[in-house]
Amino acid sequence: MKAVMVDEPGAVRVLDIPKPEPGPDDVVIRVGACGICGTDIHIIDGEFPPTVYPIVIGHEFGGDVVAVGADVESFQVGDRVGVDPTLNCGACYFCQRGMGNLCERWNAVGVGHHPGGFAEYVSVPAHVVYPIPAKLSMKAAALIEPVSCVVRGFHRLQPQTGETYLTYGAGPMGLLNAQVARYNGASLVALIDINPSRLDRARNEFGFENVATRLEDLEEIAPRGFDNVIEATGVTKVAEMAIDAVKRRGKLLLFGVCPPGEKASYDAFKIYNEEISILGTMAVLNSYGPAIDIIASGAIDVDRMVTDTYTLDEFPAALQHVRSGTGLKIQVAETSK
Repeated sequence: MKAVMVDEPGAVRVLDIPKPEPGPDDVVIRVGACGICGTDIHIIDGEFPPTVYPIVIGHEFGGDVVAVGADVESFQVGDRVGVDPTLNCGACYFCQRGMGNLCERWNAVGVGHHPGGFAEYVSVPAHVVYPIPAKLSMKAAALIEPVSCVVRGFHRLQPQTGETYLTYGAGPMGLLNAQVARYNGASLVALIDINPSRLDRARNEFGFENVATRLEDLEEIAPRGFDNVIEATGVTKVAEMAIDAVKRRGKLLLFGVCPPGEKASYDAFKIYNEEISILGTMAVLNSYGPAIDIIASGAIDVDRMVTDTYTLDEFPAALQHVRSGTGLKIQVAETSK
């Protein structure tokens, strides 16, 4: 079968490898679609320390079950499914306390050392597989994982109906955060980005009227700041400046993946005096199922989120497209569009 292999940082190729066979507790899935994520770029560039090379990448995917292990009773051939890529050990200190996303032996499909979804077929443990509604397309199935990361962030925020939100970044993850904020009953959702074309897309295609390139341009609609500020760029300097947008007793969520080792500087007195909370959010935790429900509700505009699709053979072009910063979610599927 065809697959995308990262042999080492900077070395990516499409090659033929053996089709996987299921272990007793596994299912084999024919991949219908798999999204390219910023984490995939970090892995390719050697900027994601947990990755063990070589690895078949891809962790945002859905497909059809084509084989089940001898001990699997929850799925059968033909089931349409999505996959939570998290493979926590279940036995460490954090796993035993319900914090599997912080596992001391953390692993993930297509990210750690388990082959991922940029392949024709993938074998995964049945316990991380979720059935998806018949009405969801494979395009939608491949969006469940990124939405589940957003849902995890919102679990950290513990949002209340009527709160206000500002998202730094109007790219794919910024727009997903904004749509989930709207789903959660936000009274105001605003986005900041330095790319005017992304702001135009947020306004004209997703209906977010309050967009700007600078925080100062939003002072009229939020003179005291925002209840929840979400940093979705992964740029450390943006993570620093984002605190200036937080309302007193508000929250700053560091959603974007900043480079390891980079330091952000904050005014400690401001955090103390204004009772500001700074929160991290890591991957997926009890959020994949809720993400399916959110997408099934229609709250996420799947067709507008997925702007381009490539085949496995076209992966180098797809990767270049992602790096160009044009479009939103780029997916690899059985047939390109």
